[in-house]
Amino acid sequence: MPRSLPWVAALLTLIGVPAGLAVTGGNLDPALTGAVAVCLALLTLLVGRWPLTVLIVGVLSTVALHTAHLIGSGWAWPSTAAFVALALAGRVRTAIVAGVLTLWYGVVWDSFVEPLPADRVLGQFGGEVLWLAAALATALAYRSTRRWQQEAAARLAQSLHERELDARRRRAEERVGIARDLHDVVSHTLAVVGVHLNVALDIFDEEPAEAREALRLAQEVRGRAMGDLRSLVDVLREGDRIETPAAGLEGLAGLIDRVRSAGVTVTVTELGERDAVPAPVATAVHRVVQESLTNTVRHAPAARATVMLHYTPASVTVEVADDGAGAAPGTEGHGIMGMRERVAALGGALTAGPVPGRGFVVRALIPVAA
Repeated sequence: MPRSLPWVAALLTLIGVPAGLAVTGGNLDPALTGAVAVCLALLTLLVGRWPLTVLIVGVLSTVALHTAHLIGSGWAWPSTAAFVALALAGRVRTAIVAGVLTLWYGVVWDSFVEPLPADRVLGQFGGEVLWLAAALATALAYRSTRRWQQEAAARLAQSLHERELDARRRRAEERVGIARDLHDVVSHTLAVVGVHLNVALDIFDEEPAEAREALRLAQEVRGRAMGDLRSLVDVLREGDRIETPAAGLEGLAGLIDRVRSAGVTVTVTELGERDAVPAPVATAVHRVVQESLTNTVRHAPAARATVMLHYTPASVTVEVADDGAGAAPGTEGHGIMGMRERVAALGGALTAGPVPGRGFVVRALIPVAA
C-alpha cells in the first residue's frame, strides 16, 4: 500500500464528509459537521496500518452519531477511505461484508427506528450501494494493476539475472581460452627467442656479425611477445573483457580461399602495416571476417563479397560487405551477437545491417591500445 495513501484518504475525508452531508441533506451545523469531518480524518490516518480496525471504528462512530441524532444521513460513505484501504490490502470480501451489514443496519434504522418516507430510504440506500460499489471496484482495479506491474518487474529482474549468470558462464569459459593464448602465442614466441639467443651464444666468438643479427631478431621477437603479453594481462585485469583464441591475420588467406571455393567472389583490400597488430586484436579481426563470410555463404544468396582491412597505429578497421539480403531488419543471430561481444571486449564497436546500394555490411573498429 502506498505510504501517502493515509494522508490522501484523510484529506478526502476532511473534504468529503461536509460535502456529502450537504448533498444528502444531513446536518449542516458548521461546528458539528467540522468536528465529525476532523475526527473521521484523524482516524483515517491510521488506515495504512490497521485498515479493518479503522473501518470498524469509523462505522461505529457513524452509527453513534445517527443514534445521538447528530447527523441525519450517510451510513457507509463517511468511511469510504477505510473500505478502499481494506480492499487495497487484499481483504475485498471483508470490505463487502462490512458494507452490506452497514447498509442493512442503515435501512432498518431509517425504516423503523427513525421512520422516513420509503422513497427516501430507497434513494439513500441505492445511492450508497452505487457509491460503495464504485469505490471498491476502483480499489480492486488499482490493486490488480499494481500486482501486474510487480509481476512484470519480477519477471524482468529474473530475466536480467539469468542473462548475467549466462554472461558469467561465458566469461569463465573464455578465461580458459586465455590459457591457450598464453601457450600458443607467448610461449611459442619466447621459445623462438631462446633459439636465437642460443645461436648468438654459439657463434659469438667466431662470427660476431651473425651473432649480432641473431640478437637483433631475438630482441624484435621479444618486443612483440611483450606486447602480446601486455594485452593478455590487460584482458585479465578488466575481467569483463575476454578474448578467445583463434587464427590471426596470417590465417585470413586460407579462410578466404575456402570461401571462394564455395562459389563466392571475395575481394580483399588491406591498407597499412599488419605487423604492429597485437595478437588479441588480430584474433578478433580474424573472427569478424570469418563469421561475416560464413554468414554470407550460409544465409545470404550473395555472389560477391568485399573485405577491407585498415591498419593504423591506433586502431584496426574491418569491413565485410556482400551483395546478399542478409538478416531481416530488427533480427540478430548468435553470430552477430558473438562478434559484437568479442569486439566490445577489446574496447571497440561493431555494426551490422543492410546498407542501401551496398548489401549487408559488417563494420568493426577495434582500438589497438585497448
